[in-house]
Formats: sequence, C-alpha cells, structure tokens
Amino acid sequence: MNPRRPAALALAAALLALTGCASTASKTPASGASAPSASAPSSSAPTPAVLAVDEHVGGSTLKAAVGTTLTLALHSTYWSAATSSAPDVVAPTGTPTTAPSPSCRPGGGCGTVTTTFTARAPGTAHLTATRTSCGEARECPPDQRTYEVTVEVTG
Repeated sequence: MNPRRPAALALAAALLALTGCASTASKTPASGASAPSASAPSSSAPTPAVLAVDEHVGGSTLKAAVGTTLTLALHSTYWSAATSSAPDVVAPTGTPTTAPSPSCRPGGGCGTVTTTFTARAPGTAHLTATRTSCGEARECPPDQRTYEVTVEVTG
C-alpha cells in the first residue's frame, strides 16, 4: 500500500466533514447579516429571524421584521455595550456580555462584547457603541471611537 494513501484519505475525509458542517445560512450583501436557511422545515407559525451583526456592517442599514433577534458582537473588549436610540423599536434583551480571549496578552483587548436586541415595533433605531482605547495605552483615532448601525423594523 502506498504510504501516502492513508494521509490522503484522512485529508479527504476531513474536508468532507468540514463541508458538511458548513452553515446553510446565506450572507445578504445589503444587510451583511446571516439570513435563515431556506431549507428549514416549515411550520404554522414562522420562526423569528436571528441576525448576527459585527463591526463589519458598521455604518450600514439593516432591515428586520418585528420579532427578529439581533446579536451584535464587537471584537474588542474595549467597546462599550451597544445601546439602542429607540428601545420601543429595538430593545435590549438580557445583559450584555464581555468574553475575553484566553490567549490574549494583558491589555490587548482581545475578545468580544455582545449585546442582544429584539425588534419590537415598526420604526428606525440606531445601535451604537463607543470606545476610547484601541489597546493598552493606545488612544483610538476619532474615526474608530464610535460604532453605529441603523435598524429599520417593518411590521
């Protein structure tokens, strides 16, 4: 037996396994957030959508229906928890969490600050977060101090 064959088979099996684990959600260019899979089983009551949002969609406008859950994860522990300009339209759900990365050097700010919101009523809300530090003893430039995304909620 060729000594490289077991390694090639193992690699092929690993690639197939990873392909099978790939997400079926699609990324919509307009919103930058994951949309529910089209292959999800249907039921009499629609499942509320979940939008996962991060700093890559900052400055954009997202469209969401009433009942949609928005999870905003900013990848630096120097960010404040995000707030909503219109809590009657997009309200925070639960307590924001900060999850530092265990492999980060002290003062690196590695990790995430995550805030979850629910679209409650039609209207527009701005989700914002701020930071002044971009690293230990390193002040953020003005254009990196504020994060904002606009959420337009439809009935």
